[in-house]
Amino acid sequence: MIRNIIFDIGNVLADFRWREFLRDKGFDRDMTERIARASVLSPYWNEVDRGVLGREEVMARFVSVDPGIEEELHVAYDNIKGLVTPRSYAVPWVRELKEKGYGVYYLSNFSEMAHKECDDALEFMSDTDGGILSYQEKVIKPDREIYELLLSRYGLKAEECVFLDDMPENVEGARACGIHGIRFQSREQAEAELLALIEKTF
Repeated sequence: MIRNIIFDIGNVLADFRWREFLRDKGFDRDMTERIARASVLSPYWNEVDRGVLGREEVMARFVSVDPGIEEELHVAYDNIKGLVTPRSYAVPWVRELKEKGYGVYYLSNFSEMAHKECDDALEFMSDTDGGILSYQEKVIKPDREIYELLLSRYGLKAEECVFLDDMPENVEGARACGIHGIRFQSREQAEAELLALIEKTF
């Protein structure tokens, strides 16, 4: 029986809109892609989410990938408000699930910068039963440790949980720990799969 719903945040309960964010800063398409390759699409972005690099270290790593755009990287990331923005259905969906008696949790690769500067996208958190942001624990999905940490911290049984994430590798990471998994593509699709899973495991 499914008793607990675990949500990823970016592109599930909130928009991780890096391309639009960079365009909002005034960069054209070519520069947007160049900045992205040095930052959000680089291996260093995982370390940002892991919380092992300070802001100055983060910027130094990004610049090391493409020294020719140091100024543009600072313009882009000295303030990241607007990088993660709310989805209108997030709070109502969480509350709806809570009203139906489910435990609701979040499990997200999330940086300290985003937590502080994009907090308007995280209003739903106060309605959940808790969760984990990767930077606070120094571990990221799909590492097994982060799933097991959530289960142990809140006394959850893996077989009674379902995890919704837009990234296939993160869903597989949950399944490897015995947690049911749904790859999120839209709220409508995820709700339909969630209902089917609940009925199947009832």
